[in-house]
Amino acid sequence: MEILKKGSFKPQVNNLQEALKSGGYFDGSIDGIFGNSTEVAVKNFQSQSGLPADGVVGSVTWAKLFPPEPLSGDLASRCLALTGTFETGKLAPECFAAIAGNFDGQGMSYGALQWNFGQGTLQPLLNEMIDKHPKIVADIFGGDLALLQQAIKGGKQAALRFASSIQNTEKHYVLPHWKERFRKLGLTPEFQAIEVNGASKYYNNAKKLVTTYNLWSSRALALMFDICVQNGSIADAVKSKIMADFSKLSTTLSREETEVQKMVIIANRRAEAANPKFVEDVRKRKLCIANGKGVVHGISYDLAAQFGLDLSAVSQAS
Repeated sequence: MEILKKGSFKPQVNNLQEALKSGGYFDGSIDGIFGNSTEVAVKNFQSQSGLPADGVVGSVTWAKLFPPEPLSGDLASRCLALTGTFETGKLAPECFAAIAGNFDGQGMSYGALQWNFGQGTLQPLLNEMIDKHPKIVADIFGGDLALLQQAIKGGKQAALRFASSIQNTEKHYVLPHWKERFRKLGLTPEFQAIEVNGASKYYNNAKKLVTTYNLWSSRALALMFDICVQNGSIADAVKSKIMADFSKLSTTLSREETEVQKMVIIANRRAEAANPKFVEDVRKRKLCIANGKGVVHGISYDLAAQFGLDLSAVSQAS
């Protein structure tokens, strides 16, 4: 959606004002004009919702006002959508289409897990899309498709040169024309399926960790998936501490309470083992999953409502 802020005069402002009024935040006229009273109402709503109260209505504030239906894809795609939102700062499905320029020396990063040209992780995904769905890719990239094909089939340096040619090399942002093309690509179900498959090694490792720690819920699988993506895995020394903490849990806890407490222990222990600069960032992210709710990098999460990730049992086939 378009960003709404003071001065906006668009049909969506009517919907915004109606939602704010129904919630008791706005008592002005529904006139479609984003003025002072609407801005104050937005800030009050954001503050009450645990969001930065900047008065600007972007995708996160909009999602809070108009909560989406939980994602309906399979468990692997929902785990990827959650971690992809953490990684990109964009809610699904936009996380699947997130793109960044050469801010880190990797040429260009793209998708939910920010696959990139420098490490050679993005080329296979784009190649697969071109091979399996040539018409979709041709419709999106038009006459410039040949440039993309040459880049991803010509080796690392060719890909890096292509990435440099489609971005502002001083400020490292992809030019709007190309950014929109890649956005359209990432929003197709076909490329999202390729991204899910591209993340399968993390998902398979996460399933093994769920078994190792005798967990059973979809939220636990999401936690382990996020650990595999962000942190690699869980070292044996950390595992020993986790198991020692598990042994101290009360035997009077319910099955669900035990599951949550185990996830909290894993979240804290894995965070403590992270690079000291990132310990609290890792802890906040992992505890958000363990508890099912939280705010990470200014985005408010409700895993069950947004991603369909709750304490339901994971089947062996998932």
